[in-house]
Amino acid sequence: MSSLGHQLATSVLVVGAGGSGLRAAIEVAEAGIAVIAVTKRAAEDVHTATTSGCPAQAPPAAGPEDTWEQHAADTLRAGHLLADPRAAQVVARYAAQEFHDVGRYGMRLDRPGCGGTARRRFGDHTYRRAAFTGEHTRLEVRRALRERAEQLAVPVLSNVYVTRLLVDDGTVFGAYGFDLVDGSRYLVHADSVILATGGHTRIWRRTSSRRGENTGDTFRLAVEAGARLRDPELVQFHPFGLVSPENAAGMPVSEAAPGVGGVLLNNLGERFMTRYDAERMELCGRDRVALASYTEIKEGRGTRAGGVWLDLSHLPRETVLTRLPHVHQTLLDLQTLDITHDPIEVAPTAQYSMGGVWVRPEDHSTDVDGLFVAGEAASGLHGADRLEENALIEPLVHGRIAGRAAAEYSAGLASQSRSPAAVRAAEADVNRLAAADGDQDVRALQRSVRHLMTERAGVVRDEAGLAAGLAELDEIEARMAYVGVHIDIGGFQDLAHAFDLGSAVLAARATLLCALERRETRGCHNRSDHPDVDPGLQVNLVWSPATGVRRETVPPIPTHIAELMHDVPADARLVE
Repeated sequence: MSSLGHQLATSVLVVGAGGSGLRAAIEVAEAGIAVIAVTKRAAEDVHTATTSGCPAQAPPAAGPEDTWEQHAADTLRAGHLLADPRAAQVVARYAAQEFHDVGRYGMRLDRPGCGGTARRRFGDHTYRRAAFTGEHTRLEVRRALRERAEQLAVPVLSNVYVTRLLVDDGTVFGAYGFDLVDGSRYLVHADSVILATGGHTRIWRRTSSRRGENTGDTFRLAVEAGARLRDPELVQFHPFGLVSPENAAGMPVSEAAPGVGGVLLNNLGERFMTRYDAERMELCGRDRVALASYTEIKEGRGTRAGGVWLDLSHLPRETVLTRLPHVHQTLLDLQTLDITHDPIEVAPTAQYSMGGVWVRPEDHSTDVDGLFVAGEAASGLHGADRLEENALIEPLVHGRIAGRAAAEYSAGLASQSRSPAAVRAAEADVNRLAAADGDQDVRALQRSVRHLMTERAGVVRDEAGLAAGLAELDEIEARMAYVGVHIDIGGFQDLAHAFDLGSAVLAARATLLCALERRETRGCHNRSDHPDVDPGLQVNLVWSPATGVRRETVPPIPTHIAELMHDVPADARLVE
């Protein structure tokens, strides 16, 4: 393998080319600052496209009766008082600007018959503030961002796996990695780096993430550089993940399905949500529905494959075909299942990391000078539960903020120090793993991590299970010293899996330790041995290998925002 195939230099390096990464790169390029984006996938193949959804918007998109303050209040209420009020206000305040920006980039939106922009209400939003493009909003956002990046001639290097951020005396100066196809090395010097590489949901057995992404590489890269993690235990489980086929297991069915009248049934044919939330039923929060489904499965009332049934067959066929055409076609393609006649087998699936790297909400900077983090990789916005559709406006606003801050940081540097020793250490990491010839299979160890996280830190946790999970993780980490990596005609994917394994173990350890510390049930975090909310744990849990788990006070909610926090009636949770 070549010791160094590509040596590049730029003002800002963006790691990741999904929604937040592209938006950050666009912001830097529009400021006239040199930028390069790298992605371990092909440039056109990014995570943002795997599910449908709508970006939550503030006025004017949502209508004159809505305000950004109300959007912030909705976000904080949904987060069960663990979200950073400053982060919620920033995202809500800039949502309308991002709506304008993606329109400027060419995003097409559905229009009502009377003109303007069509809007949907999702979940706990007080108002209809979700603009959309049919069931393909995420695809349309991605298309608009890609076209704008191409117009600005932003270099997007695909198939580049970043193994380490380069740091000298607490200041980042670039990144090191390798080409997944031919193994050639990349050394990129940069004044500042933006991490936009997603969360850690792939470390669970059933997940909405595709193979090779959301493996926790953000966590590992940031922590090894000197940053900290915040609230990694707070992970959202979507209640409607497909059980089969294997290559699509965990893919979430749109929440539009219960919105139009879909119901959940156990293997006895009972509409079991009557036992858990008789008023709101399937339209209560994701975390409550996921917990209900988990309980039914755990108590033996699930399907043979370990799921429950999401049934739409009682609805008029025209309703399903008109309101859920993408869901209907997807199930036909994946399972030859006609959802107008037969129910869909679903189970909770790890969907979203609400914790992430500790960042400052005003500029998304970290403990490492010159390192910024955007999108799902960052923490602060969601708290213990994510307000529906904030996941799409979040990367746009975060990308804008981080891109602008990274550009300004770069422009203000008088000089940049570099460390040859840091480069040599990064090179040695890759050399060591590439030459590893032990008898431990990397992918088998990855499966072991996913199994233990599902069994010990899934929808419901308890102290005994979490402690057992940490012991099992110690065993896996010990076996990692004897892995074998096999380079073959298919490229260097096995080497990438070896680094992914290291990321998964670090992310799992942080998650288990923080879940052990959070001895309460709040939002998405369910402790069967501590079933109530503990007011003393209205704190963020911040972790690093050096300090362990530390408690951090959540900033107070401004009075004018707190006064707007209220429950949304069940009959207002319909999609349209």
